[in-house]
Amino acid sequence: MRLFRFGDPGQEHSGAVLPDGKRIDCSGFGEDWNEQFFSTGGLSRLASWLEQHGPDAPVIADGTRLGPPICRPSKIVCIGLNYRDHAAETGAELPAEPVIFFKSTTAIVGPDDDVILPPESTKSDWEVELAVVIGTVLSHVDKKTAEKGIAGYCLHNDLSEREYQLERCGQWVKGKSCNTFAPLGPELVTPDELPDPLHLDMWLTVNGETLQKSNTRELFFDVPTILSSVSQYMTLLPGDLISTGTPAGVGLGLDPPRFLKAGDVMELSIDGLGTQRQNVRSSE
Repeated sequence: MRLFRFGDPGQEHSGAVLPDGKRIDCSGFGEDWNEQFFSTGGLSRLASWLEQHGPDAPVIADGTRLGPPICRPSKIVCIGLNYRDHAAETGAELPAEPVIFFKSTTAIVGPDDDVILPPESTKSDWEVELAVVIGTVLSHVDKKTAEKGIAGYCLHNDLSEREYQLERCGQWVKGKSCNTFAPLGPELVTPDELPDPLHLDMWLTVNGETLQKSNTRELFFDVPTILSSVSQYMTLLPGDLISTGTPAGVGLGLDPPRFLKAGDVMELSIDGLGTQRQNVRSSE
């Protein structure tokens, strides 16, 4: 299945994509794509509802704003230095185990919403990433159990303010959590529709120039390993988001470094997960 949410910010409704590609309103199903939905067998119940009611559900008009494909999760957990090519461009050694940090859930916006630069920001950067949505409670699990706990995948632009991240006492979360710095979507794609998440082409452009172009096979730690590792340190809840890292081509790694400015346009995509487009503007 492919799930999405649509409507004005903070007032999104649930939706799904039918096999024929039509985007339909799932308000008649009566649930949002949130922790309760995932924790109570929502995907199975939705599949049955779609089979019975999907063909008669209202179709979403072209041009309707898409919000993030999941309701605000309890947490966003990010993995650092997890692409071989990205570690090489930053001069960092690959870690012995996944590097874990957080991103505030208040950073979440829709896939095509504007990205607003923080006041006085001079080093805001882009990062195309594969994100994983958790479907069940995971705590101290092995890789096999972790893989069974995946609800789906989505596209994430893990924007980062590098001064905040690297020059303000080493707190990565500071540079990751600015408002609008977590565009998600356009869709949550369930594992049956993305059977091999480790062989997906991915790219990002700024003003039409390709800056990131890689494949998820460059991941150092694969998804089950990441989820198992994170679950040793915290309980992952249904609906939680795990962002798995970015490949080479970030602004910080260019020579000379290059960062976002008002008026820039970012576009990014991962095979099977759709495309995002964000206009960058100042906070003033």
